[in-house]
Amino acid sequence: MNPLELIAPKMYEFRAPQIIHFGLGCLKKVGSETARFGKRALLVSDQSMQKAGYVAQAMEQIKAGGVEPAVYDQVNTEPTDKIVEEGLRVYKDKKCDMVVALGGGSPIDAAKAIAVTATNPQKVSEFMGLNKIAKPGAPIIAIPTTAGTGSEVTRFTIITDTVRDVKMLIVSDYLMPQAAIVDPLLTLSMPGWVAASTAVDALTHAIESYISRKAQPLTEALALEAIRLLGTYLRRAWANPEDLEAKNYTMLGATVAGMAFSNSSVAMVHGMSRPIGACFHVAHGLSNAILLPLVMEFSCVAAPERFARIAEAMGVDTRGLPLMEAAQAAVTAVRRLCDDIKIPRARELKLKEQEFMRMAPKMAEDALASGSPGNNPRRPTKEEIIEVYGQLFK
Repeated sequence: MNPLELIAPKMYEFRAPQIIHFGLGCLKKVGSETARFGKRALLVSDQSMQKAGYVAQAMEQIKAGGVEPAVYDQVNTEPTDKIVEEGLRVYKDKKCDMVVALGGGSPIDAAKAIAVTATNPQKVSEFMGLNKIAKPGAPIIAIPTTAGTGSEVTRFTIITDTVRDVKMLIVSDYLMPQAAIVDPLLTLSMPGWVAASTAVDALTHAIESYISRKAQPLTEALALEAIRLLGTYLRRAWANPEDLEAKNYTMLGATVAGMAFSNSSVAMVHGMSRPIGACFHVAHGLSNAILLPLVMEFSCVAAPERFARIAEAMGVDTRGLPLMEAAQAAVTAVRRLCDDIKIPRARELKLKEQEFMRMAPKMAEDALASGSPGNNPRRPTKEEIIEVYGQLFK
């Protein structure tokens, strides 16, 4: 036997931005980062960031770095191919060299798509799936303002194709930002429901990364740490928006979870969540949040050891518990956390059961077609996914 096989029976790859700036006040780093890539930057954001004053702050720092910023601030909560086309026109009209994303997951997703369409002749709809982007895009600097999506450190983007009415998952190394600037101060203006849903989105990333069939040693370590951070600080960050320590560590948990799932992929929750967003226009973080405890309940029997470790990371004392009870404790802990931070039920989101279940077979097919449920420790059938959808109303 080759002795190397005893040391490293498998080889893994791990991708992350060239540099991650993290900490209170690190928005000021955007000036020096943009200066690395050229003279003109397109700042992609939305109206809420304009009103909060963050666009003006970022523009000031970019100018201080000797770079001229142009702004596209029309991104909505579910970015579409039309949004990408509009942003690309501004990018070309202003002769930009790079893209700076400022906001939650939606502006960052839109900015990534603008960056790759700037250098590739295809429309964004042709990039759906894995590694369909032929050439590197324009440099991307991502500045998140929510502790949730982790998009600042991932090689994914989600864009809605308005022709087919499909939320496209696009995966490519060329979507990885060159730099991430993660400043917890930028989360202070988040409304409570946004803070709650995006943080549970981050927890979903961490849990799904840890239980994914594509998990690897680096992602497992990061995922467990993200679960620990979010389990410890999320309630405080939600209850007191000015608790800087809690905000800091919740933001750190979200970024760490992003690095984990970017390299191990997500699983059944995300597969089921995307069709809810496409069909009923529920925000991605909220649809993840309402599904997470149900999918954990469905999945834990297939990986009880992993779910027991999730429970421990959430702060549950599992000593002396039989394995399946310890695994079930993870489900209970997540459900209790969602209740504590007031994650709404399906009916509170004004989802009508009859219409929802009429669409469930199509949503289940779309979920399976995404490939994400195939990473789940317990791989679901179409009928089982429909059954879990139905549990949202019980």
